[in-house]
Amino acid sequence: MAEKKRVVETKIAEKRMSKPQGPRPTVKPSETIRNTTPRSGAAAETAPSKPSNAQTQFSNFEAAMKLFHARNFREAKALFEKAIQGPERDVANRATLHISMCARRLEQSEPVLASAEDYYNYGIAMLNTRKIAEARTNLEQALKLAPGSDHIHYALALAQALDGDLANAHDNLRRAIELEPRNRMIARQDADFAPLANQPPFDALIYPEKKDW
Repeated sequence: MAEKKRVVETKIAEKRMSKPQGPRPTVKPSETIRNTTPRSGAAAETAPSKPSNAQTQFSNFEAAMKLFHARNFREAKALFEKAIQGPERDVANRATLHISMCARRLEQSEPVLASAEDYYNYGIAMLNTRKIAEARTNLEQALKLAPGSDHIHYALALAQALDGDLANAHDNLRRAIELEPRNRMIARQDADFAPLANQPPFDALIYPEKKDW
């Protein structure tokens, strides 16, 4: 009886094994698991944007131009040199041009003047190069610092004469001669005073003895 029972159980098991299984459930496309890793584009959108090289180049150039107009040529030149580096070729070309301009102005920068002699010597240098306006400005400042200096009166008279200011030129030459009579002989031999030597009122000042002729 036990053996018969085992045979029956075996047949039942085989029947279960042979039973056809139903179709497996399919996963719909909408139910697929999506990748949660952000794409590079999305990461770029969420990350804080950094200024581009072009923006940095423009910023350096604009800051340099402000310093240039403020006559701060040394610092402007340093920023123009930074503005050369960047993708904008037009900005780089303009920066290169301004670097040369800054260099020239640094070479021609005015010396530091403090005393009357400093202004006098610089005024004479300007007079020799025929920068008459600058010569007058510096000689006038020298005279303010040393109003009793005959050589400053003389140089200022010459600058004023060359500038066409004959009235003030006559007054300063007269004062120079009063302070030091030898300035009369110097004026006679000065080629710059030669065109005025025979014209009133300079003739009477430079050649007073002609009155008796």
